[in-house]
This record gives sequence, C-alpha cells and structure tokens, in this order.
Amino acid sequence: MPAYVIAMMAIHDPETYRKYTDLTPPTVKEYGGRFLTRGEPVTTLEGEPYEHRMVILEFPSQAHVQDWIKDPDYQEAMMYRHASSIMERLLVQEGGMNNEDPDPKL
Repeated sequence: MPAYVIAMMAIHDPETYRKYTDLTPPTVKEYGGRFLTRGEPVTTLEGEPYEHRMVILEFPSQAHVQDWIKDPDYQEAMMYRHASSIMERLLVQEGGMNNEDPDPKL
C-alpha cells in the first residue's frame, strides 16, 4: 500500500542545502520511491501564505520509507539538511476505508 512523505523545509543556508538535494534522489530511487513534487511553487488556498520548500514523495509502503530513512547514504545526506534547514516531515499511508464514499462523521 503506497505511503507518502510530505517534507516542509525552511532553508537558511541554500549552498549547504544543495548538497542534500544532490545526494537524496539516488537514495529515494533505491527504496522504490519517487518525487511527486520537489520544491515547485506552492499556492496557499486558505490560511497564511506558505513560503518555504515542500517536497512530496511516494514509496511502495511505510516499510520502504523507514528503510530509506535508516539508509547510511541517506543518513549522511541528512547531515547537510540538518545544518542548513529546519524541517517538518509527515508520513501518510494511502488506503483508508473512508475514501470512496466518505462518512461525514469521520
């Protein structure tokens, strides 16, 4: 069942952050993941304007995401992200029982 990673970054050192973005794609691919978005402009439809970077990835399963995060090459890449940005990362799994005919009470 597919799993989605939503990552939102406030970048304070773009040069160092670029090292992270250079290293990440092969690690994503190794675990069956793919980028659905990778820093494209975000339009706020409601609420405060979102002005940071957003990335959405799709993986075959939550287990693939967990394995990717533990991968030594990705761990090395994360050092650059930690040094250059503040991140919020969410994991969402597809396949809830409430998506064909949503129960309005849920």
